[in-house]
Amino acid sequence: MPSKILEAKAITMQFGGLKAVENFSLEVNQGELIGLIGPNGAGKTTVFNMLTGVYRPTHGEIFVNGTSTRGLKAFEISHLGMTRTFQNIRLFKELTVLENVMIASHQNTAYSMLQAVLKSRLFFDEEAELTKKAMNILRIFDLDQKSHLQAGGLPYGEQRKLEIVRALATDPKIILLDEPAAGMNHKETESLMGLISYIRKEFKLSVLLIEHDMKLVMGICERLLVLDHGVLIAQGAPELVRKDPKVIAAYLGADADAATELHA
Repeated sequence: MPSKILEAKAITMQFGGLKAVENFSLEVNQGELIGLIGPNGAGKTTVFNMLTGVYRPTHGEIFVNGTSTRGLKAFEISHLGMTRTFQNIRLFKELTVLENVMIASHQNTAYSMLQAVLKSRLFFDEEAELTKKAMNILRIFDLDQKSHLQAGGLPYGEQRKLEIVRALATDPKIILLDEPAAGMNHKETESLMGLISYIRKEFKLSVLLIEHDMKLVMGICERLLVLDHGVLIAQGAPELVRKDPKVIAAYLGADADAATELHA
């Protein structure tokens, strides 16, 4: 049986009298690539925020690698092997490309604060290893030649890629991508599709992504989950989900372009 990397059991997020997400359940097995889709305002990012500790679910339970995340902070959940990117880019824009990646890498260092201050041999050895690793990941995304540049000066598409690189630097078992293709042109989106498939195999990752670009979703995801008004209305293989009457109705009522793409 495939090992379960992420499990959510009937999680609910309530803000006052509003249930943004209700009784949402999910299982992600090792190596799976799954898409979470739905019209604008369906609750997709709220799900990501609950899974990663930004929000604490009102009800329900979340497990990462078999460990409950109840009461854990976001950085503690990251240590369990789950990382994410954000819908709105959240780079340290005044730092260099390499420094952004190194900051993420430091969650896995073995040296102490004292050893860092004293510049011990362990400190130098680990920093050299982390730098090598960071440059290798940057090379995959064609960003290694820009490692010395300020992150905020990169073109928008490359800032998107840098967010993914930074997430990979934490050595995750599962990565959550929140609209990774947002703002990208057609060529950039096609390149991103290939990169996501590549890093999944190269880093032995599970991937859960939110995306409005139906071509990207249908092109790389093995399984889809569809949210509408915070409720899971369909799940399964992309070719089945795209024909589901509830999914078609949800998109036609909110996003005619996406509904058209479902049948493209």
